[in-house]
Amino acid sequence: MNGISTDAVADYRRDGFYAPLTALSPEKAAAYRVKLEDLEERLGGRITSDAVDGKYRYRLHTLFTWAHELVTIPTVLDTVEALIGPDILVYTTTFFIKEPHTEAITGWHQDATYFGLRPYEHVSAWIALSPATLESGCMRFVPGSHAQGQRDHRAHSDTKILNTGGQQLTAGFDRQTAVPAPLEPGQFSLHHTLTIHHSPANNSDERRIGFAVSYIPAQCRHLGQERRAPAMLVRGVDNYGHFELDTPPHADFDASAQEHHTDSYGRYRANYNDQVARVSEFGEEQPVE
Repeated sequence: MNGISTDAVADYRRDGFYAPLTALSPEKAAAYRVKLEDLEERLGGRITSDAVDGKYRYRLHTLFTWAHELVTIPTVLDTVEALIGPDILVYTTTFFIKEPHTEAITGWHQDATYFGLRPYEHVSAWIALSPATLESGCMRFVPGSHAQGQRDHRAHSDTKILNTGGQQLTAGFDRQTAVPAPLEPGQFSLHHTLTIHHSPANNSDERRIGFAVSYIPAQCRHLGQERRAPAMLVRGVDNYGHFELDTPPHADFDASAQEHHTDSYGRYRANYNDQVARVSEFGEEQPVE
């Protein structure tokens, strides 16, 4: 297994994040960026714009073979396996894109807040398809914050926030300790689902494009009771059956893949919205079953 060193695993477990690591060559990263921008041309607008259906920011690994390739990069899967074991599901994928000189941010948050996944073993890989620099708004992580448990958040707190729920932490923490994680195209970072992080606005002349992949071990489960949550097996076996397994696309944007993506995204989003409503009504420490 060539993904990550023993020392780097120890650093991840201590800090709740690790960066940078290499997923792709700069040339391959550029080729995947072209795939994304070809899609945007086909859709008639950037996927961050109001002109394009919001579903095209999410779960594209169920719709395009090239996005499925991004979630199954061997070096990334090797790295994730070292952290969560050999049986790996992709819970979701999201394009986080900040256009040049925009005010879009991700607020200070923990990924776990509205995903509804237990136990807290979800790992996010953030793969850069363009430079993620201090100027363009790279992510910043608070070391060791994952060890302090789930904290309270407020949903839809700022229209500039890129996160699905527009969430932001309400509890105090020492943001002065945050560590920036700049990435070059083809590099990626890893962070734990409870690690506090954010990214500021893009003040550069370049798009900041990141493809975030949420990896979970097969033993994880979803708290939603009304509908089975979708996930895709990308390594090992699923001996638990906690999720409705997504199928990889056989061809880009064909009728079958479009139908599957629409259904998969719809169930994912409905479960996410349920979790936002549950947390808003009951708070983080209330029973979930």
